[in-house]
Amino acid sequence: MTNSPNRAFIALGSNLDNPIDQVQGAFEELAQLPHTSLIGRSSLYRSAPVGRLDQPDFINAVACIETLLAPLELLHALLAIEQRHGRVRESLNAPRTLDLDILIYADLQCDDKALTLPHPRMVERGFVLKPLMEIAPECDIPGLGPIAPLSAACDDQRLKRLAIPYP
Repeated sequence: MTNSPNRAFIALGSNLDNPIDQVQGAFEELAQLPHTSLIGRSSLYRSAPVGRLDQPDFINAVACIETLLAPLELLHALLAIEQRHGRVRESLNAPRTLDLDILIYADLQCDDKALTLPHPRMVERGFVLKPLMEIAPECDIPGLGPIAPLSAACDDQRLKRLAIPYP
């Protein structure tokens, strides 16, 4: 655990077992993590699958939290939430009940076996950048720069903001 709260952004995604409910439930579980406050949540977005195309569309969102959990503690807490939602890791880009990824943790940049920050593929994915830009338009991604031009580079990706109120 760290001494003072750090801001982190978490990507949420689901395409199985009522994905909207999965993502909304995950927001609530993020808010209940120890030593953590949910301080922002994006709208929900529908996106086409990436990599493996023979699966349902995804529901995606981004959460902003402040946490005293260290990065690896946060990662383990996110993996536990995924497991409670029935996440099975059968293959890369497979359908899933819930996927939670740390996108950014403070200004930390790291690349090790357990965790790479910022998330290595986030700048290629409109379904991450658009919801992140919605809740943090001035975000500066460590080592990569301002979010606005990175998000604009993904404008050709099929993504639809859903008009669903928070529960």
